[in-house]
Amino acid sequence: MAERIGVYPGTFDPITNGHVDIIRRALRICDRLIVAVAENIGKSPLFTLEERLALVNHELGIVNGADGGKAQAKVFGGLLMHFAEENGAVMIIRGLRAVSDFDYEFQMAGMNARLDPDVEMVYLMASEQQQFIASRLVKEIASLGGEIESFVPPNTAKALRSKFA
Repeated sequence: MAERIGVYPGTFDPITNGHVDIIRRALRICDRLIVAVAENIGKSPLFTLEERLALVNHELGIVNGADGGKAQAKVFGGLLMHFAEENGAVMIIRGLRAVSDFDYEFQMAGMNARLDPDVEMVYLMASEQQQFIASRLVKEIASLGGEIESFVPPNTAKALRSKFA
C-alpha cells in the first residue's frame, strides 16, 4: 500500500493548542504529515516566517518524540495543491471550529477538487476544549497583557510575551 502523506497547511501565526491537537489527530490517519507553514505575507503576520517555522518545529519535536516522528514542517508560498502534488500528498488536513469555517472550507474544497481530484480534503472537528481558539484572538489577548497559557504551548506563550513586552 502506498504511503499516505497528509498536508496540514496554515499560517500558524502563532501555533496554538488547537493546531497541535489537529496535528496529533491527523497523525492517526496519515503515515506522514507535512505541516505546511504558509509565507502568507498578505496577512501581515506578527511572527516572521522563520519564527513561525521555529515555533512549529519546536512543537513537532514534542509530538514526534524520540523516534524522529512522522511529522515535519515545510514552508510553502504558492498554490496549496501544487505543494501537495510536489510532496506526494494524498490528503489535505483542515480543522473546523465553527459554521463560518465550514463555509470557507466548502468553497476551497470545490476549487481544490477541480485542481487535483486525486487529493482528498479531510476535515477534523476541533476538540471541545479547542473550538474557540484562534491565533487572531490569542494575539489580541497577548497584546493586552492577558493570560494566554491555556491557548498556546509554553514555548509559543514565551514568544508571544516577548513580542508584546
